[in-house]
Amino acid sequence: MDQAQIDTWNQELREKSPLEIVQWALSQDTGHAIVSTNFRPYEAVVLHLATQTQADIPVLWVDHGYNRPATYLHAEKLRSQLGLNIKAFLPQMSVAHRDSIYGPVPDTTDEAALKLFSTQMKLEPFQRGMSELAPKIWITALRKVQNPNRAELDIVSADKNFGALKISPVFHWSDDEMQGYLDEHDLPNEWDYFDTAKADEKRECGLHAAWGGKAVSDGAGI
Repeated sequence: MDQAQIDTWNQELREKSPLEIVQWALSQDTGHAIVSTNFRPYEAVVLHLATQTQADIPVLWVDHGYNRPATYLHAEKLRSQLGLNIKAFLPQMSVAHRDSIYGPVPDTTDEAALKLFSTQMKLEPFQRGMSELAPKIWITALRKVQNPNRAELDIVSADKNFGALKISPVFHWSDDEMQGYLDEHDLPNEWDYFDTAKADEKRECGLHAAWGGKAVSDGAGI
């Protein structure tokens, strides 16, 4: 995708509402769009926006098996409340299998081991999901306030890892604006979420970082 065109779109969409951005995104390639989620805090916002525009839009979720009980309960509540068309993709090995071979989930003191964990349990099943669903439009809940890497993105970006046009309709929204949307539409939130593939909120798991695409293409540890 031509960067000049993407820059133009970002200028045009900057003053649009998140709902208008989603409507624009889905008009770009009808029938070839997905929304991804991990059911972290505020994810209900983008899921509500997407399903208000296309009720049956596929919802790509990598269930790596390490979520906390509250996150699974939250996922089921949103599935019921919004009628989510969840497409769940699981790793090639179970939690028990991985832990038996590799031991406990690594933390940020061992970056290599943490990247291997992310590749095996999150990136590989996500790549499988993207290959099977084959979206041209990928709607995400990315926001610039989440970490420095995401602050360098924009509402529209060309995703090099998975070959789709990535649309982030709430990219410029603050936490207060996200909470306001939840309150307005009587949507639940989930604060017990923890991403084991990140291990730290300021770190990327690889889905939206260059190293993630290379790790999956290399088949590291899979």
